[in-house]
Amino acid sequence: MTPIVRALLLINVAVFFLEQQLGDGFVEAFALWPLGANFSWWQILSCAFLHANVGHLFMNMFGLWMFGRKVETLLGAHRFLLLYLLSALTASIAQLLVSTAMAENMPTLGASGAVFGVLGAFALLFPQHTIMLLFPPIPMPARVFVLMYALFELFSGVYGTDAGVAHFAHLGGLAGGLFIVWHWRRSARG
Repeated sequence: MTPIVRALLLINVAVFFLEQQLGDGFVEAFALWPLGANFSWWQILSCAFLHANVGHLFMNMFGLWMFGRKVETLLGAHRFLLLYLLSALTASIAQLLVSTAMAENMPTLGASGAVFGVLGAFALLFPQHTIMLLFPPIPMPARVFVLMYALFELFSGVYGTDAGVAHFAHLGGLAGGLFIVWHWRRSARG
């Protein structure tokens, strides 16, 4: 286990237990609300540490654990933390743009956008690494997996499938992670 992945796992689990103790008022204060009466600037990052339920927390933390360890090992702790936080930021900005344009008034919460950024980084850094899907059990290179997942998220976001899922936040986090790693690689070459 790498240090930042471990710390993020522990922080997310601790915040989830805090949510359970403090209730709806805590979630309402720190979830990301569309621009307007309930919006506060800190929600842009605080929302990435909240989760709706145990399943939501588990899936995000599993993704972070699965892909984050290799990414952190290659990038180092400082850059990995920056990648994670900037991906959460780009996810929140994408969600704010979409929720404002759609005049939605529901809060967003979860580490999914940041995890999608880590997934994007994984695909750029380990494009040929084989990922085995569970259902159906099909092996594929990481870059193909991420492309298919992004297309699924785009389709789901445009056509409104999976109500209550912030598909555009996922895409925003993915775009942020891809851009950050692309920028770092480009800077290293030049």
